Amino acid sequence: MSKPVILCVDDERMVLDSLRTQLAAEFGNTYTYEGAEDAEEAFELISELNDDEISVVVIISDWLMPGIKGDELLIRIHKKYPHVIKIMLTGQADEVAIDRANKQANLHRCLSKPWSEADLLETIKSGLSKL
Repeated sequence: MSKPVILCVDDERMVLDSLRTQLAAEFGNTYTYEGAEDAEEAFELISELNDDEISVVVIISDWLMPGIKGDELLIRIHKKYPHVIKIMLTGQADEVAIDRANKQANLHRCLSKPWSEADLLETIKSGLSKL
């Protein structure tokens, strides 16, 4: 049985690396940590994982990315995979985008960049406790 996946989506490689490091330090081998640099890559990865019967349990997405913004990504994912815990990171999202993600993607929480590692980990744990 494959481990569940926590997927991080951000157009900055340094942010993805930082997230994966923090998650691995906290959760160890409980999960697999995947990264995508844009929404299209995230969609492809989720589809491949789903085809392999590997579940994505948490998605942490940046809001401001080239192409599809984070709120739209999370809404599209929610339509197909409503059980996934969705967290948005942003330094620039407007209230309308956050409200839209809350209503249409069942957003678990929106955290500001730079995020507090403690807040991020607590947010993930509270989301996972709902599964």
